[in-house]
Amino acid sequence: MRAQWLAPAGLHTASAELPVEGRLPSLEGATGWINSPPVTPGSLRGKVVLVNFWTYTCINWLRQLPYVRAWAEKYGRHGLVVVGVHTPEFAFEHDPDNVRRAVKDARIEYPVATDNDYEVWGAFANHFWPALYSADAQGRIRHHHFGEGEYQQLEMVLQQLLREAGSDVDRALVSPDPRWIEAAADWASLRTAETYTGYQRAEGFASPGGMRPYRSQVYGVPDRLPLNQWALSGEWTAEDQAVTTATPGAQVAYRFRARDLHLVSGPAVPGNSVRYRVLLDGQPPGPAHGADVDDQGNGTLVDQRLHQLIRQPAPVTDRTFEITFLDPGAEVYSFTFG
Repeated sequence: MRAQWLAPAGLHTASAELPVEGRLPSLEGATGWINSPPVTPGSLRGKVVLVNFWTYTCINWLRQLPYVRAWAEKYGRHGLVVVGVHTPEFAFEHDPDNVRRAVKDARIEYPVATDNDYEVWGAFANHFWPALYSADAQGRIRHHHFGEGEYQQLEMVLQQLLREAGSDVDRALVSPDPRWIEAAADWASLRTAETYTGYQRAEGFASPGGMRPYRSQVYGVPDRLPLNQWALSGEWTAEDQAVTTATPGAQVAYRFRARDLHLVSGPAVPGNSVRYRVLLDGQPPGPAHGADVDDQGNGTLVDQRLHQLIRQPAPVTDRTFEITFLDPGAEVYSFTFG
């Protein structure tokens, strides 16, 4: 499960005495490696290690990433090794080519283990994306954190572990400047939770007659769409993880309140592209457009990933989002907000 969609916890000062939570598990269960050969216990001996569990469509991880990148860059020369563990949520996230592309797009240069069989996930007894585990130079886990936030505390933990290992690190903290998808959520205005569209986990579905799984079905949008509910229009097939349309002109509508609206979506057939158009309260989004559309709401699905479609300027209010797929063959997995 994703670790959180609500505001992160407040900041705390890193404890002078960090407890020992256990030994750092082996990474040998990884199904592959990106950016490096396999990371072994021998290669980590004497190093402070930060293990980051992620899956590339997770908005919470994307907003955490600027800090993890900055820590890897600043503290790598002082003995810190950052290891990303990509444990996939959706079926397409098992594809190594998709993960390699995500690593490149996210400008990740540290080692990444692909964990398609959840072996590393299980070795850590982890349950969340994103998750951070900090281990000292003796291979002992000394701190963990689930979800976003508490970046100052997390960095102070890393500094403390590096000093314990004999490294002379300054106390200045990193100051990344996240943009677009990586920018922190507007927690004060956020009133809409992550929403899955596949039949297995769908909630808030408002099309008359309800969702009918595993067969092609024509749906419609009700005259009034309540806040935090969504609907389909046109012909769709609801599978376990996603809804898919094989016909042009199919739509998804959502009544939401958040600064940002993201859609995990992509072409049903890899290599194809699907044009779409976004409306906000029946009009092109203009200055409220996200990073993946223009001010007229036009965009194209090329890859299976998270797309930022709306970023509202203040004030943030209840809005109705609509996306129309102009070509056949779109898959829609989930909405996330910020």
